[in-house]
Amino acid sequence: MRSYRWFVILFLGFLLFSCAKARTYHLYLRYQPGRDFPSLQQKIGPTLGVLPLKDERAETLYIGIHTPSQGVSSYFRSEPFPLEKAIGDSLTEVLSREGVRIVPVSSWDGRPESLKNMETESVLMIEIRAFWVEAKAAYFKTDAKASARFIIHLGVKKEGKVYTKNVAVEKEKTVFRLKPEDVERMLNEILTEIFDSFFSNPY
Repeated sequence: MRSYRWFVILFLGFLLFSCAKARTYHLYLRYQPGRDFPSLQQKIGPTLGVLPLKDERAETLYIGIHTPSQGVSSYFRSEPFPLEKAIGDSLTEVLSREGVRIVPVSSWDGRPESLKNMETESVLMIEIRAFWVEAKAAYFKTDAKASARFIIHLGVKKEGKVYTKNVAVEKEKTVFRLKPEDVERMLNEILTEIFDSFFSNPY
């Protein structure tokens, strides 16, 4: 009788586990500067053409996954969505506050020769090659690793040059219990590190 009771409990547990659905957490992503950029306008000029960011990742729907020690994995998604909009909107906001007028640009071939035909003093093109957080829970702890890699192209008309930077950042964190706010903070810190460094020394 006791063995039958355990069988029923295990069977019901299996049903609950198999019916469980993966949750998706929306993380509010934005670039928030940690410093001022007094020489930025002098370097890139008063007007900057900005192309839509290109998300070159294989997985573009999500920005991370949390795997618990038991149960179904949860996923993280950017807010706003898609990721390139979340980053692009905050970049425009920050640059406007720095006194740079943003002009949307639909296309640019990336060549220095074409800069003279641009209406703006400079042009910015960003490729997102990696942006992901992997969190794995074990007993009494959760390890999270976030990584990002951007390729940033900046064409400067007065210099007649295109400057390209390949920027990669990783962050790791171990906590007793990982919350979505922890992941959000990690990813936003990565954005701050990448773009603070770039705008402080664009070329």
